[in-house]
Amino acid sequence: MNIVCNFVLQVTSPDDVNAALDTIRKKFNRLDVIVNAAGIACAHKIYNSNTDTPHSIEDFENVLKVNVAGTFNVTRLSISLMYKNTPDEDGQRGVIINTASVAAFEGQMGQVAYSASKGAIVSMTLPLARDLAKIGIRVVTIAPGIFDTPMLGSLPEKVRVYLKKTVPFPNRLGDPDEYAKLAQHIVENHLLNGEVIRLDGALRMQP
Repeated sequence: MNIVCNFVLQVTSPDDVNAALDTIRKKFNRLDVIVNAAGIACAHKIYNSNTDTPHSIEDFENVLKVNVAGTFNVTRLSISLMYKNTPDEDGQRGVIINTASVAAFEGQMGQVAYSASKGAIVSMTLPLARDLAKIGIRVVTIAPGIFDTPMLGSLPEKVRVYLKKTVPFPNRLGDPDEYAKLAQHIVENHLLNGEVIRLDGALRMQP
């Protein structure tokens, strides 16, 4: 399976995504798997009583634009190239893996925008799978818990230590390799389709 990981692009830009797809087409003449993992977050309550200010609509829209519209944009533009693949014995042409979050189900205070965006990705999973079933493309979403990523790395160490303690077992942050292993299994297991899989060490976020 060919993997390309050297593109720098804005996932909400049709021009950027099409340029990347053109490069893939010229180099490999096929696209087997899409993993939509780009995302941003902001931490704001819907209303700040100390400053008498509401949540910024611009921040809310920006999180949804990158996380939801970006996922949608990459997916919609990639299908044409994936559809050109010769179907395998199951009639499969490709796999799309999207990234949600446990915040889609148990969003904490200050996560209104982020939870809304990840909830949208969860809700997109089944209709996308149904839309693409007839052309042999599967869609599965991974909902990670607390992972050791650059987004989390920006937090103070004491916050990271606290977050580790909230994961029942194993009592640690998730490793990006564990996400990659699940993504690989999704690709290899043809019966997984239209499903959201939590990857969180039994974490259930508390208020």
